[in-house]
Amino acid sequence: MERLAPMRSAGTDSVRRIRLGLVGIGKIARDQHLPALAADASFDLVATASRHASLPDIPGHADITAMLAAGHALDAVSLCTPPAGRFEIAAAAIDAGLAVMLEKPPGATVSEVVALTDRARAAGVTLFTTWHSREAGGVDAARAWLADATIRAVRIDWREDIRHWHPGQDWILAAGGFGVFDPGINALSIATAILPAELRVTASRLQVPANRAAPIAASLDLVLGHDIPVQVEFDFLQTGPQRWDIVVETDRGTLALHDGGRRLMIGGVAGQSGPNTEYPRIYRHFADLIRAGCSDVDLRPLQLVADAFLLGQCVQVAPFTF
Repeated sequence: MERLAPMRSAGTDSVRRIRLGLVGIGKIARDQHLPALAADASFDLVATASRHASLPDIPGHADITAMLAAGHALDAVSLCTPPAGRFEIAAAAIDAGLAVMLEKPPGATVSEVVALTDRARAAGVTLFTTWHSREAGGVDAARAWLADATIRAVRIDWREDIRHWHPGQDWILAAGGFGVFDPGINALSIATAILPAELRVTASRLQVPANRAAPIAASLDLVLGHDIPVQVEFDFLQTGPQRWDIVVETDRGTLALHDGGRRLMIGGVAGQSGPNTEYPRIYRHFADLIRAGCSDVDLRPLQLVADAFLLGQCVQVAPFTF
């Protein structure tokens, strides 16, 4: 892992606040990034870039080119734009010598993120591919418990209502928008973090609306290690209670993560859980990476999604409208 000189205030030994630009002022930025930044003493939000929105009392720009040219003395940027088109934004920030944090999914393709990783290494700047669901309250304890278990089977059910969580966001069902894999990659990010062996996709079935380019539901067959079966169901049309569950059968009993990793059950007994502190933890890690001069890039969840598309048997289903 490449290391750079830690950030310090001129003429002092104290660590200074990181001057951050936020690119993309959409739902995820307002719901998660802005509250996390407001509560984090490591960052000063000094500028934004968005084609359609701005924030009170924060200088706003139409795009990252204008933001970089405005003389804000930025140290870092956090990118909350859709994955399609994000490569050019991240590359411009890296070329300007800035640390870059990528909202998940980190890019439209695996090769884009590989190229950004090489670019950041050559420029000597931090690159951070975030997987916020790994920071959920039960994930660390689940990883520790499974480390000493013999796993027999895994079941993942990630079912949510696109109209509730992504109202009117047509981009998510367009080419490069990931469709149901936009939330589903959160499940894969947890699975790759807690399971003590590598996952690989062996088959996938994708349901694509007739008027869209990305799947609205998907079923995946994976293998953990050599032969442990992993069954995955993603659904963007869930009504009623939403489901974000990972269930692992082991020789020590059944481990279940519910509510997107926030609630842990072991053998039917409640284990460690916690409040939603995913984004505060992400920003703390980003600050630590910048000050240590390190990058954190994990492509495994994105690679599994790419493999699911490569192996996917596509079935056309009824048109979808928001």
